[in-house]
Amino acid sequence: MELALEDFYADARYASYSTRVRLHLRDTGPSAVDAASAGVDLLKNVRVQAIVGPQTSTQAKFLAELGNKSSVPIISFSADSPSWSPSQTPYFIRMAWNDSSQAEAIASLVQKFNWREVVPVIEDDGTNTRFIPDLVDALRHVGTRVSYRCKIHSSAGDDEIKGAISSLKGNWTSVFVVRMSYQLALKFFRFAKDEGMMGQGFVWITAYGLTDIFDVIGSPALDVMNGVVGVEPYVEDTERLQDFKQRWHRKYKRENPGTKLNGPILSGLYAYDTVWALALAAEKAGYVSSDIMVSETNNGSTDFDRLSTSKAAEKLHGALLKTSFIGMTGTFHIQDWKLLSTTYRIINAVDEDRKVVGFWTPGLNISGNLKKRVDLYNIIWPGGSDKAPRGWLLPANKTLKIGVPFKPGFSNFIQFANGKATGFCVRVFEEVIRALPYEVPIHYEEFGDGNGESNGTYDSLVYKVYLNEFDAVVGDITILANRSLYVDFTLPYTESGVRMLVPVRDQRQKTAWTFLKPLSAGLWLGAGAFFVFTGFIVWFMEHRTNHEFRGPPTSQIGSTFYFSFSTLVFAHRESIVNNLSRIAVVVWLFVVLILQQSYTASLSSILTVEQLQPTVANLDEVIRRGDYVGYLADSFMPGLLKRLKINESKLIPFNSPEEYNDALTTGRVAVIVDEIPYLKLFLSKYCHNYTMVGPTYKFDGFGYAFPQGSPLAPEISRGILELASNDTMAELEKELYRDTMCPDKLDSQTSSSLTLHSFLGLFMITGASSLLALVLHVGITLYNNRSHLISACSQGSWRALLAILFKIFHEHDNISNTPDKDETRIANIDPTVESPWGMSNHIIENFDSDTDSGSPAEGEGTPGREVSNQDPGPPSFAYMHSEGVME
Repeated sequence: MELALEDFYADARYASYSTRVRLHLRDTGPSAVDAASAGVDLLKNVRVQAIVGPQTSTQAKFLAELGNKSSVPIISFSADSPSWSPSQTPYFIRMAWNDSSQAEAIASLVQKFNWREVVPVIEDDGTNTRFIPDLVDALRHVGTRVSYRCKIHSSAGDDEIKGAISSLKGNWTSVFVVRMSYQLALKFFRFAKDEGMMGQGFVWITAYGLTDIFDVIGSPALDVMNGVVGVEPYVEDTERLQDFKQRWHRKYKRENPGTKLNGPILSGLYAYDTVWALALAAEKAGYVSSDIMVSETNNGSTDFDRLSTSKAAEKLHGALLKTSFIGMTGTFHIQDWKLLSTTYRIINAVDEDRKVVGFWTPGLNISGNLKKRVDLYNIIWPGGSDKAPRGWLLPANKTLKIGVPFKPGFSNFIQFANGKATGFCVRVFEEVIRALPYEVPIHYEEFGDGNGESNGTYDSLVYKVYLNEFDAVVGDITILANRSLYVDFTLPYTESGVRMLVPVRDQRQKTAWTFLKPLSAGLWLGAGAFFVFTGFIVWFMEHRTNHEFRGPPTSQIGSTFYFSFSTLVFAHRESIVNNLSRIAVVVWLFVVLILQQSYTASLSSILTVEQLQPTVANLDEVIRRGDYVGYLADSFMPGLLKRLKINESKLIPFNSPEEYNDALTTGRVAVIVDEIPYLKLFLSKYCHNYTMVGPTYKFDGFGYAFPQGSPLAPEISRGILELASNDTMAELEKELYRDTMCPDKLDSQTSSSLTLHSFLGLFMITGASSLLALVLHVGITLYNNRSHLISACSQGSWRALLAILFKIFHEHDNISNTPDKDETRIANIDPTVESPWGMSNHIIENFDSDTDSGSPAEGEGTPGREVSNQDPGPPSFAYMHSEGVME
C-alpha cells in the first residue's frame, strides 16, 4: 500500500493533485473484537474518512456496522464471502473478487473430468455462508451432486482433524473442494498425506484464498499438497506488474531480513489498486482534511454510541463507487459494491513449484488458452499420475453388503442356500465384477427371516438400499419408476416386458368333409371353372381334326368333360393332334401338378399335424368371462392387473413354475400374467402345453439396485453392455433356458386352407396360354378358308356368312391348320341356316381336290378327307360312345 501511494503521486498524471492520501497503520491480528475496537478508535479519535483492511469476514461484519453508523466507507481487499447484501451494508465495499464467484469455475473443472460427486471440505468459521450454496448450485447445473460436507472448526485439534479425514476416507467420493485458512489447511493436508489420501485416485481442488498458500508458505505447503489443483482470479503478467514485483521484493527484504516470501500475493495487488482508487476518489470528492487509515492495532476507545457521521466520508464513498481505471490487476470497476470477476486461472502444484494449466472464462469455459478453446495442459494429480482420476474409490477396508431376495420358486434366477447366492442374476453380476479393473469385495445377505419366509416385498428390499442397510441388491429386481425414486438402477440385463401365458388345445375337427378343407371355397370354384374352360378350349381346337372330339352333342360334351377332369390325375386317353391344343394342355397340366401337390400336402397337414391354439386370446376375453388370473407372489403384478381393470378378487398368487402348471392344468386359473423371463423359464419346462399370447406390456427388465449417486452403478452398466457384446450373456441365457426352442404355437392358428389368391398367377398363365392358342387357331382357320369367306361376303348376305363360318369351324377336317397354296370356292351352298347340330351331319360337297387348305397334295399314301378312308387306330371311349348313339 505504501508502494501504491509512492507510485500514484510519482505519476506525472497525478502529481498536481491537490489532495493527498496518508496511511495510519494498526495491527489487529485475526481477532474481530480487536478489529472493531481499532475501528472505533480510528473513527472517533483520528476521524478518518475511510477504513481499509478487514481481512476476514468476521472482522468485516463488525466494521461494516461501524461504517453504517458513521457513513464512512469500509473497504476490504481480502474478506471472504460476506453474507450480507449492499442494501444492508451500503458503506462496505469489496475491492476483491467475491469468493463465491469461483463456484462456476470449479463446477466447470469438475464437469471437464466428468466427476459425478464432490465433497466440500470447509473451515467452520462462518465465512462459507455464501460460498457453499453457490458451489452446490453450480455443481447441480453440471450434473454433479454434493451428498456430504466436511466441516472442521478453526480451533480443531489434531484428533478432530484426523477424525474428519477418516470419515472422508470411508466415503466413495475421492473429489474434494477445500476452502480454509492457511494454518488449518497446512495441518489438514499433512494429516491427509499421512493417511494416504494424497496418493493416486484422489482429487483435491482448492478455492481462491487457499491457492495463495504456495506463495505465502512456500515449500512446506508444496511438500504436502503435491498434485493439488487450485483456482484463482487471473491477473495479466504485464511489464508494469513485473517491475512492481521487483521493487516489492527489494523493499520486503530490507524490512524483513532473513524471511522468505515468493512474491506479493493476489490480495496484495488488490490492496495496491485499492489505494489508487481511494486517491482518485479523494481528488474527485474535493478537499478532505482527515487522513485515511488502515485498522491494524488494538488501540483506542470502544464507545460506539459517540461515533459521529462524516459528510466528507459520504462524498468520498460516492466518488469511490464511480471510480474506474486500469490498475495492477486489470480494469478496476466496482459494480454492486464489489469487483467484477471474469477470468480465473487453474493452478497445479507440482514438486517444488506450481504451474498454470488452463483458464476459465464465461465464454470459453475451461480451456488451455485464453483466446481459443484448447485442452488443458498436462495435470499431475496426487500420486504423480498424469491420468485423471475417475472421481471415486472403494472405501478403505470395505466389503459391499449385497442384499439377495428370498425366492424359493424360481431358483434358476436367484437362490440363497448355505450362505451362498447362486442363479442367473448372481452369475451375471459376478461376471461383471470380475471384469472390473479393480477388486470389489462383496458379501451376500438374504432378505429372509431365517424360517423360509421373506422379510418383505421387493419394494421393501429396494428401500433397504435407500436406508443404507444394503450397499446394493442383486436379484430379479424389475426396474420400476417408483423404485428409481430411491435408488439408481443399472441397465437391464434381461428381456423386458409382461405377457400372458395360456394353455393350448388341439383344435382339429376330423369330419366326413375334411377332404374339402385343404382348398378354400374360392379356390375350389376357380379350379373347377378352369377345368371347364380348358376343356372347352381343347374341344374347340380339336373337334375339326380329331374324331375323338366329334359325334353327337352329348358325346362331345362327355368327351370334353372327361378329358378335362381326367387331367387332374393325368389319366386322359384322348390323343391331341393340334399343336396349339398341345401347348394349352401342357401349361394346364403344369398348373394341375402344382395344385395337386399343394392339396396333398395341405390335407396331410390337416390330418396329422396338431392344430394347437390358445384357449384365451387376450385379457379382454378373461375379463368378459370372469376367469381367474394367476401371477407371481411378491411382485408388482397386482398393481398392473388392477390398472388393466381386472377385479382383485380374481387374482391368485403363485410361487413357482410347478404351481403355475398345476393351476393351469386343473383350470384353477385361465391365464398367468408375468414377466417374460419367468415365462420363458416356465416354457423351457412345459413347452408343448402352453404359449405366450396377447400384447407385451413394456417394462425395463431386471436390473441391479445401488444407492443414488453410487459410482458403481454406471460401472456395472458398462460391464453389462460388455457381456452382451462378447456373447457371454447369450451363453448364460442359453444355460438358463436350457437351450429349449419352443415353437411359436400362434403360427398354427392361421388357416391351413389354400386360397385362390395363392394360385392366381398360375391361373393367369394357363388362361392366357389357352386364349392365345385359341386366337391363333381361329386366325389360322379363317386364313385357310379366306376364299370361302370372300365369296360369302360378295353375296351381301349375313346369313350366308354365318353359315360359311359355322361350316368352316364345324366340318370334319383331319389335317392340320396350315394354309394351302391354292384354294377353291365353295359352290351351291344353301344359304338357309340350319340348326348347329343338324348341320353337323352334312358334308360339304363339290370341293376341288385342293379345297381343304392346309392339307398337302393328295397322292400315294397321302390321307384323304373321308374319315372312313383313314386308319383311326384304336377307338377311344368318346368314339365308341358316339357310335352307340348314332346306331
